[in-house]
Amino acid sequence: MTTFAVIGAGWRSEFYIRLGQLMPEKFELIGTVVRNSQRAADLQADYGISIFESVTALLQFARPDFVVVAVSWASNPEIIEEFVSLGIPVLCETPPAPDAPALRALWSAVGSSDLVQVAEQYLYLPGHAARLTSVREGAIGIPTSVEISSTHGYHAVSLMRSFLTTRYEPAEIAARTFVAPLIDPLSRDGWNEDLSANPRTTTIATIDFGDGKSGIYNFVENQWHNQLRHRRIVIRGSAGEIVDNHLIALTNGTAIVESEFRRYQLGIDLNLDGFDLEHISLNGKVIYKNPLVGLRLMDEEIAIATLMMAMRDWVSGATHAPYPLREACQDHLISLAMDVSSLTGKTVRTERENWAN
Repeated sequence: MTTFAVIGAGWRSEFYIRLGQLMPEKFELIGTVVRNSQRAADLQADYGISIFESVTALLQFARPDFVVVAVSWASNPEIIEEFVSLGIPVLCETPPAPDAPALRALWSAVGSSDLVQVAEQYLYLPGHAARLTSVREGAIGIPTSVEISSTHGYHAVSLMRSFLTTRYEPAEIAARTFVAPLIDPLSRDGWNEDLSANPRTTTIATIDFGDGKSGIYNFVENQWHNQLRHRRIVIRGSAGEIVDNHLIALTNGTAIVESEFRRYQLGIDLNLDGFDLEHISLNGKVIYKNPLVGLRLMDEEIAIATLMMAMRDWVSGATHAPYPLREACQDHLISLAMDVSSLTGKTVRTERENWAN
């Protein structure tokens, strides 16, 4: 049994609380550190968990095997450093620090500890996990470019870097923004009352990672929730490409074949095994299995729960690090460069940072 605690009381914190309670055979939630009295009361009422007013109070009660830090960007570094100083592993929400100087300062303070992982869950989303497996198995040859229009900033950069297996070398980023009317039917809180078209900003960027590898970023405000915009991913390689759930590739030297990533979903029609993703296959081969069949989770929850289990295994020494701090620092560095480029209209170049060493 792995014990953990959650620091923070926001929307993201509730994912970890809820998922920890859904996996009692794997996790024990010691409690949550919450400074806001009303949020503390709400969480206690909703989940029946122990609430602590401070980190000191939490640690006087029990020392967890790891902590999830899910606070504001600006607060992240101080809390991460506090737990690292105590020798307690940290799973930190994204991004680990708000800006480039803060990233460098955080790395200088805790980088050598090897105690900090970052909760970059997009690689664990079932669809992306299946695509990543196929790319690493050589389905499209050498991956050369990734185009993403689904999520923002550092999440998109993380996906690009993972599919392309780029590391920490300098990159050149050119970004522009465009404003156009768009109806915004949904937000995190549900349907909006105002269904008129309002100005929304789209950011389009190109990223030259070097060595012939590139990324294209296309994101419109609130695209996470706005279902009037498709989510798209294109992964191109030397022997084919993946477009969303479709793959085309050269095979056997003389044939071009097309195939699809197919989700096997339980609970449809007369399947009475509960509404759940069971697996994803490609060309008749299962390349992704849902590790949490039976819990009936949406993809985002599957990804976060998988990350939690990877953190548990890493803390116990059973497996490799799920997503080290240096990776998240590099993701956010490039994301910040996109912001600067979009504001200035100039190409921005990132340099090799200390976390690359």
